[in-house]
Amino acid sequence: MQSSVLLVFGVCVMAMGNGCKHAPAPKPSGVYDNGIVYPLTKQVEHADNYHGVMISDPYRWLEDLDSADTAEWVKKQNDLTFSYLEKIPQREALKKRLTQLWNFERYGVPFRRGGRVFFSKNDGLQDQAVFYWAESIDAEPKVLIDPNTLSKDGTVALSNISVSNDGRFVAYGLQIAGSDWVLWKIRNVDTGRDLSDNLKWIKFSQLAWTSDNEGLFYSRYPKPKKGATYEQPNYNNKLYFHRLGTEQHEDELVFEYPQEKEWRFDAIVTDDGLYVIVLVSKGTDDRYRVMYKRLDVAGARLVELIGNFDYEYTPIGSQGPVLYFKTTNGAPRGRVIAIDTRDPNPDSWREVVPQKHATIDSVSMLGGQLIVGYLVDAHNEVEVLDLDGNLQRNIELPGIGSAWGFDGRQDDSETFFAFSSFARPTSIHRYDIRSGAVTLFREPKVAFNPADYETTQLFATSKDGTRVPLFVTHKKGLELDGKRPTYLYGYGGFNISITPWFQVSTLVWMEMGGVYAVASLRGGGEYGEQWHEAGRLANKQNVFDDFAACAEHLISAGYTSTPKLAIGGGSNGGLLVGASVTQRPDLFGAAIAQVGVLDMLRFHKFTIGWAWTDDYGSSDDPDGFKVLRAYSPLHNLKTGTHYPATLLVTADHDDRVVPSHSFKFAAAMQAAQSGDAPVLIRIETRAGHGAGKPTSKQIEEVADSWSFLLRELGID
Repeated sequence: MQSSVLLVFGVCVMAMGNGCKHAPAPKPSGVYDNGIVYPLTKQVEHADNYHGVMISDPYRWLEDLDSADTAEWVKKQNDLTFSYLEKIPQREALKKRLTQLWNFERYGVPFRRGGRVFFSKNDGLQDQAVFYWAESIDAEPKVLIDPNTLSKDGTVALSNISVSNDGRFVAYGLQIAGSDWVLWKIRNVDTGRDLSDNLKWIKFSQLAWTSDNEGLFYSRYPKPKKGATYEQPNYNNKLYFHRLGTEQHEDELVFEYPQEKEWRFDAIVTDDGLYVIVLVSKGTDDRYRVMYKRLDVAGARLVELIGNFDYEYTPIGSQGPVLYFKTTNGAPRGRVIAIDTRDPNPDSWREVVPQKHATIDSVSMLGGQLIVGYLVDAHNEVEVLDLDGNLQRNIELPGIGSAWGFDGRQDDSETFFAFSSFARPTSIHRYDIRSGAVTLFREPKVAFNPADYETTQLFATSKDGTRVPLFVTHKKGLELDGKRPTYLYGYGGFNISITPWFQVSTLVWMEMGGVYAVASLRGGGEYGEQWHEAGRLANKQNVFDDFAACAEHLISAGYTSTPKLAIGGGSNGGLLVGASVTQRPDLFGAAIAQVGVLDMLRFHKFTIGWAWTDDYGSSDDPDGFKVLRAYSPLHNLKTGTHYPATLLVTADHDDRVVPSHSFKFAAAMQAAQSGDAPVLIRIETRAGHGAGKPTSKQIEEVADSWSFLLRELGID
C-alpha cells in the first residue's frame, strides 16, 4: 500500500504617499548591440498596497491569458525567440543527436494485481508511453491503453493508473495539453473497452479501490467558473466514493470540511480491505491529519486518529487492526511506527524502525517484510526488515544512484524496482522477497558507453558554513582548466530530494564536452525535515546562498569560469534561477528558467498557488511580505544591470505555475537589461507544467535550450 499526497519586473517600492516610478521602458526601438529587437511591451498605471507599501505592477495586463493583447505579445516574443534560435548552426545537429539517443525502449516498473502484471513502455520516440498487461511476468504483453491514439499531436497523456485488486479494471487519468486537470475513465482489462464512468474536475488525487472491486475513493474540486478553468484558485476539495457503472453526480460524499477551504483529502484502502485511511493535508507540506473508517462494518463512521498537522504520517500498510506509518513525529529524518486502532493513544504507539543517520525516503510493506529506502548524501540505499524492524538484509544496488518501485501486496513473493544514475539509463530489477536475490529484468540499449563518464560528489560550503552536496558528471579524463562549459541544476524546496537520474538531454550536453552538476540544496528533503526547514519561509535565502556556493565551488575547483557557467531549474527551481540571476548577475554566463515561480507577491492568487504558502509564506502577511519582497525575482530586477543571457521557458496551458509569471518577468528583464546578453522567452503551445509533455516537444525544447547555451557560452 502506498500513498502520495500531493503533492516577476523592474518596479520600485516607496512608502505610501510618496509616489512610485514605473519600471523603465526599453531603449528606443528596443535595438541592442547584439542585433536583437525586443517587442515594445506596454505598461499600465497599476499599483498595489502591501501593508502600507505601494508596489507598481505595470505588466499586470499580461495576467489575462485569454486577451487579444496577451496573445499578440506571446506571438511577437515567440517570433523573436525562434528567429534567434533558427540562426544557431548547431541546432539541427543537436536535434538529430537527441532524436538518435532518445530512440530506446523505456520501461516503467512492473506491478501485480490479481495475479496479472501491469507496466508501461515507450518504444523510443513514441510521444507517450503505452500501458500494457500480461497474465504473468513471462507472458506476451497486450496493449491496454495507448494514449498516442487519442490525439494527433501527442498532447493527451496518461497521468496516473489505479488497478483494481482483482486486476479486472483499470482506472486511468487523462491529462490534456499538460493541464493539471485530469479526466478519469475506467477500462475493463478483459474486453479492452471503457465503462461509461467518467470522473471530472480532479487534480492531484489518487484513486483507491475497495477490496470487492466495486468502486473507488477519490477527491475532486468544484467545477471552475466559465472562462477561468486554468486560472481560478482551487479550493474546497471533497472526498467521494464512486460505484462502478454509475454517474458521477450519484457519487457518495464521504467527507468535506467547508470551514477550511484549503484542506485536501486522499484515501488509501488497506490491502486486506478492512480500512480506508483518509489523509487530510493543506498546502504541499507532508504534515497530515489522519482519519480511518472500517469498511467491513455497516454504518461505520470516520474516526479521527491524528488531529493536527504537526508531522508526516504516511500510511505503509496494516496487520489487522494495526496500522503502520512513516512519520517525522520525534524523528526529523523519519521512522516507522505501528498504531493499534484498539488503543490509539500515542503512549501506546510502537516504534518499528527508529530514526538513524540517514533519511528515510520510502517504505513498502509486502510479503511480510518492510523495504526501507534511505537517502545517504542524496543517493539511495535500501534495507529489508521484518515487521518488527529487525534487519534481514541490504539490497545491493548497481551503484550510486536512485532506486524506486518495490510495489506489492502481503501475499507477493517478488517485486520490481528501477535504478538510475547520471550516466546509467534506468534499468528494471527483480527482487525475490524470500531469497533476497536481485536479478536484472530489463536494461535499455542506449547508443553510448556509460564507462566513458564519471560522477564525483563534492561538497560546497555555503555562506553560513553549511555543507552542501554537489554531484558533478562528465567525460572521464576531463582537464580541469577552468574552461569547461558547465550546467548547474538545482531545485531546493518543498521537501523534494534531488537525486541521481539519467536523462538523454544531459548525456548530449556531456558528449559536447560539458560538465553537468546537480546541487542538493536546503529546502529539499535530502537530510530530513531539518534540511527542509532550513530552506523555507524566512530561511529561503539559504537556498540561493547554497546555489551560489556550489557555483563558486565549481569555479574554484577548476571545472569552469563565470563566462562558461550556466544555471537551470524548473518550477521552484525556476524561482531559484530567477533569484540567482537577480542577486548574483556577475556569477553566471547564462541561465534557463523553466515554468518558474517569479512573482512572489501574487503566486498564491492563481490555481493551486495558495498551497505553496507553507513553503514560501504569503504577501498577505506583513512579515511574509518583507521576506518575499526581498528575493522575489520580478521585484528585484534593477535597471542598468548587465544580466547574463537568459532563456525563460513556459507553456500556455500551465495551470500550476501560470505562464504570467514568466511573461511579466521577461517583459521586465528585457526593459532592465543594459548589457548585450539576450533575454528571450520560449512559450510552448498545448503544453503545461511538464508532466505528459510529448517526446517530440521534449526533444525540441532541449535542442533549443542547448543551442541557446552553445551560442551564449561560446561553445563551438
